[in-house]
Amino acid sequence: MNKIANRQILCETLLEQARQDRHIVLLASDSRGSASMAPFVKELPEQFVETGIAEQNIVGIAAGLAASGKKPWVTSPACFLSMRAIEQVKVDVAYSGTNVKLIGISGGVSYGALGMSHHSLQDIAVTRAIPGLTIILPADRHETKKMTEALAVHEGGVYVRIGRNPVQDCYESDDYPFEIGKAVTLREGTDLTIIATGETVRVALDTSDALAQESIRCRVLNMHTIKPLDTEAVIKAAKETGHIITVEEHSIFGGLGAAVAEVVVQNCVVPMKILGIPDEPAITGNTAEVFKHYGIDVDSIRAIAVGIVKPT
Repeated sequence: MNKIANRQILCETLLEQARQDRHIVLLASDSRGSASMAPFVKELPEQFVETGIAEQNIVGIAAGLAASGKKPWVTSPACFLSMRAIEQVKVDVAYSGTNVKLIGISGGVSYGALGMSHHSLQDIAVTRAIPGLTIILPADRHETKKMTEALAVHEGGVYVRIGRNPVQDCYESDDYPFEIGKAVTLREGTDLTIIATGETVRVALDTSDALAQESIRCRVLNMHTIKPLDTEAVIKAAKETGHIITVEEHSIFGGLGAAVAEVVVQNCVVPMKILGIPDEPAITGNTAEVFKHYGIDVDSIRAIAVGIVKPT
């Protein structure tokens, strides 16, 4: 069982990059602990800015630093960064074209017991509608490392969402090519495709393995980048497998499923199912409990897939 959270790997990798590039600056909104950034602050305090609980200010400050030639990384809870500071994200980062990396920590239902105020289940829908903003949800610790390395040299505004707790590995190591905007085929298959992002990628992989026991060959696409979406991979999957299921830790409106559906309906119409959180305040509980309640678990997705491929 992996016990290393993505946020810890983000800190370790960003610290490696910041040692070599003194223009990298970390900002936190009283969140250095919850973002696991204490080692960075301890070693490179001169490359750290603490704003306190002021999400609108932290985005504005980061944009100002970027305009001055710095390379700011903002770490703040996803629920507040994507909602309370959305005007600053839209204007100061995206519209102004500043090189700011926005890291929404404890995303999705990571703050499960704290309820709707702390869930971030609309963040992808909101940020996806803003021109000029890249959106990434890494699947595991290995992809988090590759993503951080890629973002260190990437120019432009980016919104990243990572969860709070460790997730099971989707990759065996970080020895693989990572490209922003390019989906990764983690399982081959010809009967249907499950497209997942973030922490649901592991669920998709386990579901594919379960379906193999029923002689259903399920392709799994890790759509780590929601924007720009890998439309080529979506179209290819639709044409080659004929069925698509999307799985996400987000509202069923405006997120991964919506992005994929926009491609499918305009290019290659096939049966499709969008799985996520319905139009209601999500229940409280840990991630596994919330996922199971809403059918974002292996047994539920397997049953849906069987019903699609082998209708009675």
